[in-house]
Amino acid sequence: MSEELGRVRRMWHLLEPLHAVLYYAPEAVEELAALGHRTDERWPGYFAWRAAPLGEAGAGRVADTFHSFSPAMVGEYVPAIWSVASPDEVLAARTRAIDRAYRKLLGDAVAGPELGEAAALVRRVAEAAGTAGRPLAAANAALPRPDEPHLALWWAATVLREHRGDGHVAALVGAGLDPVESLVSFAAVGAARPEVFGSRGWSGAEWRDARQRLVERGLLDGDGVATEAGRALRAEVERRTDEAAAAPWRVLGEEERERLVELLGSPWVAVIGSGLLPSETTLGIGKV
Repeated sequence: MSEELGRVRRMWHLLEPLHAVLYYAPEAVEELAALGHRTDERWPGYFAWRAAPLGEAGAGRVADTFHSFSPAMVGEYVPAIWSVASPDEVLAARTRAIDRAYRKLLGDAVAGPELGEAAALVRRVAEAAGTAGRPLAAANAALPRPDEPHLALWWAATVLREHRGDGHVAALVGAGLDPVESLVSFAAVGAARPEVFGSRGWSGAEWRDARQRLVERGLLDGDGVATEAGRALRAEVERRTDEAAAAPWRVLGEEERERLVELLGSPWVAVIGSGLLPSETTLGIGKV
């Protein structure tokens, strides 16, 4: 991996938890309940929070843009979530949720100069991110820019997270991996246990069929472990993902990038140290 792409991946590792805490914070659960959503399981809220920028998107559009979820699973929640609360109502609740969560997690630092400096830098990067062909990044980038630094930081982190995710989907498609094959091949290189990927709703038969297709392509062995070719393909997908995510970061100079790493350290530690985020996810952070 080149030095530049290593820096791009490091920034993703720092910003991803700052975005993802929305899906686990108690304040977000409370805001969902106030909207009328069920909170006894994760998925109604997850699909509402993440899909709201797309408007009243149907199941097909959500499945296509999210990529890794079984269309049957998406159809269990979408478009029913929009009969509970409109996308605009969800977006307003999303802002309240992250405002409350950040204030609790970061305390007085929310109003501190360092968070403001970090927000300004990340916002510059987010505003430099091209969104052509990137539906989730474009939808989030089109939302009003918050003025308060902690909300601006979350908005920018989210735009960049979805910008990277959209690029990752393009890399997977370019590698000839359909949604379930993408998960099977990722599990096969040790990104996470297959049980973790089971959260995406694919049936046992669909998983086995995808594994067999990958075996026939020489990407997996008979035990479902990635072959040398399979590992090489997944490494190429990650490289192309990093390359596709790199352009907006060039708006910062080297000293600014290093300063941002320093500034993000405290909020990153606060979020990770909260224990809210799962220790193992489908993203493979720290594994690939």
